[in-house]
Amino acid sequence: MASSRTSLPASVPLTYTIAASTPHSGKYGPENILIDKPLDQSSRWSGAFQGNANQWITLRLESLAILKSITFGKFSKPHPCNMKELKVFVGTTEDHMTEVLHAGLKNDVIPETFTLQHVNSAGVCFPTQFIKIVPILAHGQNFHISIWHVGMTGVIDPTYVEEVRMVYDEYRETSVLRYVLKHLRQRRLLTPYQSILSRADIQLEHPLITQLHESLVLKGDWARSEQLLDMISSSGLFDSYLRSCQPHSIWTRLLGTDADGDIPPARGGHAMCIDPVNDMIYIFGGWNGEKSMDDFWVYSIKEDKWRVLSHSTSLEQNAPGARSCHKMVFDTKTGSIYLLGRLNDADGLRAPVAPTNRTTAGHSAGAPSGLPPAPPAQPAQHPPPNPYPHAGTSPPENNDLAASKLFCSEFYRYHTRGVDSGKWDFLSFDTASSGGPPLIFDHQMAMDCESQILYIFGGRVVDGDWDTSKYSGLYSYNVRLSKWRLLQHGGSNDASHGSQVIIPSRFGHSMVLDSPSRTLYIFAGQRDDKYLSDMYAYDISAGTATELFSNFSTAGGPDACFTQRAVIDPSLKELYVFCGLTRTTSANARNTLRSYLSNWVFRYDTRPGRWTQILRQPDRPASELPLPRFAHQVVYNPITRSVFLHGGNAGSFSTIESARGGGGARDADGDGVVVPDVEESSGAAMKERRLDDFWRMELKRPGPEEIIRQARFHIRRQQFREMCEEAPPVKALNFLQNDVSSVVDHKDPNETDLFRSLLTHLLSPAPVPPQTNERTASSTTPSGPRRAFSPVLQDHAASPTHSRNSSTSTTSSASEHEGPREGSSIPRKRSRAEREGSESGVWTNEIEEDEAPSKIGGGIQRLRDVVDPLEAGIRGEAVTQESTLTGSRYSQRTEVFEGLLKFVGEGEKQPSESLVDLVERDWCRSVSEGGHGSGDMVGV
Repeated sequence: MASSRTSLPASVPLTYTIAASTPHSGKYGPENILIDKPLDQSSRWSGAFQGNANQWITLRLESLAILKSITFGKFSKPHPCNMKELKVFVGTTEDHMTEVLHAGLKNDVIPETFTLQHVNSAGVCFPTQFIKIVPILAHGQNFHISIWHVGMTGVIDPTYVEEVRMVYDEYRETSVLRYVLKHLRQRRLLTPYQSILSRADIQLEHPLITQLHESLVLKGDWARSEQLLDMISSSGLFDSYLRSCQPHSIWTRLLGTDADGDIPPARGGHAMCIDPVNDMIYIFGGWNGEKSMDDFWVYSIKEDKWRVLSHSTSLEQNAPGARSCHKMVFDTKTGSIYLLGRLNDADGLRAPVAPTNRTTAGHSAGAPSGLPPAPPAQPAQHPPPNPYPHAGTSPPENNDLAASKLFCSEFYRYHTRGVDSGKWDFLSFDTASSGGPPLIFDHQMAMDCESQILYIFGGRVVDGDWDTSKYSGLYSYNVRLSKWRLLQHGGSNDASHGSQVIIPSRFGHSMVLDSPSRTLYIFAGQRDDKYLSDMYAYDISAGTATELFSNFSTAGGPDACFTQRAVIDPSLKELYVFCGLTRTTSANARNTLRSYLSNWVFRYDTRPGRWTQILRQPDRPASELPLPRFAHQVVYNPITRSVFLHGGNAGSFSTIESARGGGGARDADGDGVVVPDVEESSGAAMKERRLDDFWRMELKRPGPEEIIRQARFHIRRQQFREMCEEAPPVKALNFLQNDVSSVVDHKDPNETDLFRSLLTHLLSPAPVPPQTNERTASSTTPSGPRRAFSPVLQDHAASPTHSRNSSTSTTSSASEHEGPREGSSIPRKRSRAEREGSESGVWTNEIEEDEAPSKIGGGIQRLRDVVDPLEAGIRGEAVTQESTLTGSRYSQRTEVFEGLLKFVGEGEKQPSESLVDLVERDWCRSVSEGGHGSGDMVGV
């Protein structure tokens, strides 16, 4: 939004009144939500109806505002009437509102705050006066739904809000006119179309798209239309579509070794980072199934060679010891590697005494991704298992681990450049003592190289107490100042933080940094015994978090997962996610690995963003692709746009066989392989396998040349259809076999079938000669228009190329041209033009019941049949010259033109929806809601 202000005014609590509501139950009226009284059971609004009834409450803000967040207060203890699911709608009036939130509330005592959408898809901020809350479900079945308290925050600065209102009103007016302009041009009303364009001084589309419409639809200049495709591509108008195409992966196994023919041994839970400038990848530590590792390797991408930097850093000065589940990041500005966190053999990990769910390949619930299996849970009467299962020591008296061992969070830096190249710095013995995070594992780190600030989020705290899960928060580390700062604590949203959104801490999650916008994206992972599928964006500059998805799985994303890996390409505004463990949805939840490596793309160019699954490489057997795995590592080179994957845990050997197609236990969904529990494992056959394989993945999407080829196929199909009507059959057949065939992808069965179906146009009966201008001009005489049936339309309706979206107008217009068939009971309108021997025509008072609707909708094709006066000038014809562009042909060409627009970015073309669609949607909304007053505002 354009504004003279340099900064957004601060959000403040908003005051409101109750505007309206559906009937309430007893004394629980809507005014009760104005005051937060969590100890008063009667201080709530409760709907009069039980269950999922159409109930709502509408609030009116004291003044117009930019609504930013809404908070729902709760009773002092869980209650069956507590709202479980709800929607929130906003608008400047009660009659036209749009949905800005669909969320769920927990049945607990902690108030929950949600960030509300206040910017539409075009990036325009919109104001709000009315808020409608629609409760959908209560936590208790067949209970009245209750709302205890509602609080809201937003911007109320009068000058700023007025600026927003004016810009938004202007946006709405422009949007409406653009729909009108599209509608007029579709109907061949070019004179009013041009008049609005010039008077309103708005742009419907990019000038090249306007030229394409003139060349293709109005002139039928096929050669010029195809030339324009190259110009449109060169102008970048296809770029947005190309990036949105579903990609497929191209995997290449990297087999390089060091000078001795060695590679890093198999491992999981290791750390890996990349120097994208010098094409170097660094690997350190991990767990090999028997012990933690402390070897340090570097891989040269250009040379395809490994080199061992250290066989054991534990023997080096100031260097880290053996560990797993740690993290490393690379600073491209200084060439430094930063390392934090650990879980080593001495730290130990003990299974809880009474696990409540199945465990992951022998790990207890909440086990680290790289550590070996913990001992099985022991009955209560037996002594607890050794918390140091592989350290060779006994637990101290009473398991008082904290008293016997210091759990210090060590912090290291490694130099890859300069005079200190190859040396380690021991930056801190314990980061917690200087305001940083405690000792953690399975956390995430990201480096802002430009500002020299490191960000760390989450991770499970290592303090010797494995019966209680503790998690770390969000920290920053200023490299220049050597200073830590806590940005968010490691809890969850609660009342003590008011309207501030707190990102629930977790471990085994993903976090990436979008440097241009200074935004951290945090998602998935595990908290307690739950795998998460939420996603947050943390604005570093503002210090605020926004929940993008409470459940991205329901928004078309991957399943909730643990130890998945993610990388980011800020230039493309894309995240690439490589899934790890998922969990079955059955009551007896079990961890699973998919039978294939499940990878995803998340595009965040618009909020909240959209998910697309990466297709598996076609025509390659599973044995030539990476195994599904968890606790692996992935890095990304944004310069070459290449992903590198190394190692991980592939589960048991029976799991690997299942992934290769050899059977094995499947999960309830049918597409995953159950990772067996330690209790179910027996012998070497069930032993877990750590991997040492190394892969490069590149994403393949259609290029501009592919889009141009598809567009030419669209154009030449229409050219061939018209040639069948006008040219000798031999010429049309030759054009089909050479010109059309040359732009067909004959490996694509859909395109091949479409190409073959074009022969039906060649075999169709000869068309009726097109109407002349003399007949068309008769539409202005008192006798009205004279209409004739054209087999071109009938052929068009039957053609496989006919798009469903445009069939409404085209096929219905074909039926308008058909006279009553013999024996048909369909009544025929008797208008003046159809009464022979009568100059003025005679109206009958005998009106059939089915006649009225046809009077309303009968003029669409008639509009297209009329040649607009502007067309002659566009085509370079004399005004009196007859036109061969019939209404049906205009419809066909318009359909081809609009079919090409799917390749063009949204901001460079006419609206995707039609004005008719908007009218129909508004009518359907009013009928279905029965005065509910909720719907979509234009462009929101």
